[in-house]
Amino acid sequence: MPIFFVKNDDIDKKQGVVHIYGDDAYHIARSLRMAVGDRVTVSDCEQKYACVLSSIRDSESVANIVEDLGRTGEPPYFAEIYQAMPKGDKLETVIQKSVECGAHSIIPFTSEFCTVKVKDDQSEQKKLIRRNKIAYEAAKQCGRTVIPTVERTLSFGEMVSSLAEKDVILFCYENEDDNSIADLFARQDLSGKRIAIIIGSEGGFSEKEARILEQAGALSVSLGQRILRCESAGMFVLSALSFAFEL
Repeated sequence: MPIFFVKNDDIDKKQGVVHIYGDDAYHIARSLRMAVGDRVTVSDCEQKYACVLSSIRDSESVANIVEDLGRTGEPPYFAEIYQAMPKGDKLETVIQKSVECGAHSIIPFTSEFCTVKVKDDQSEQKKLIRRNKIAYEAAKQCGRTVIPTVERTLSFGEMVSSLAEKDVILFCYENEDDNSIADLFARQDLSGKRIAIIIGSEGGFSEKEARILEQAGALSVSLGQRILRCESAGMFVLSALSFAFEL
């Protein structure tokens, strides 16, 4: 069943009616060629509703709510992927797959060994729009209740400062030999927690950066005996989280 995201104001809960505008309305009318009476799922990023289409136009479709589906498709924790900027279009893969695996947000940042740097505000804004579009489409495809956000690219210092408000900070470090994510999951319940997952770029982190992160309260963890690509590491941790606390 197709899912569409709408603003809270587009739902009249008293009347049990949802209005779907813009590209989604056009998609319903033209691309999907849906008909009155067809069922759709609608989310206001707080909960989902099963609906039946009652009116279809290119600019607006109207649907009647038939069932409150609750907050499905969301994990019991708030995982945030902090990804050091990788080369090429790898960040787009990270965004798409992180959304599918349950991330609440994706925050790119630059570090010492990153070869990709932020050029200027205008260029960054265009990339930010595209990145959030990727997150939006991924959220629709995998049936999320919320649309995860992609934040602007932070400097390493800004990234470290933003960690102060997190409950748990996982620093995935290739030089860590003793502590694994399995050990961490066995020691504490992460349900309901805001979890920062810090992933390096292709070059990893410098020893100085590792020390700074540990001083900021990050828990250095190993992801096992195999070395993962930077675009795979976040998905690996999110999958492990899901297995431990969601499935």
